[in-house]
Amino acid sequence: MIIQLDSATTDNTGAARHSLEELARSWGLEITEPPAEATPAARAGHDDGKAIDPAAVASLVLSVPSAALAVADLADRIRKRRRAADLIDHARQLAARQVTIYLISPGRTTDLSTLTPDQLLDLAGEGPAS
Repeated sequence: MIIQLDSATTDNTGAARHSLEELARSWGLEITEPPAEATPAARAGHDDGKAIDPAAVASLVLSVPSAALAVADLADRIRKRRRAADLIDHARQLAARQVTIYLISPGRTTDLSTLTPDQLLDLAGEGPAS
């Protein structure tokens, strides 16, 4: 991998190089000087007319919190779904012994052993029984 540092002053370049070297050392790597023939090629690739679109960067930055929230919600749903499946399995085991577990939710009462985990989570999300 080639990382090229460009700056108007050599002080900024030196400080940036030093911080990159510290980061590389913390990873167990070492930064080396590229061969002389690699440097012009890297500079030629740098000046290809492409630029970063500020609107695209802003939309990416703004989408990160909602993506993190979606992942957290999905992980929570997976955990709750496993618990619901365990509860339903237990209800089915008890049903084999002639014990029925009912889920009482607003508007209806349902035999727990007949539900899927997703149905149970949807019913639980409707709110407390009245």
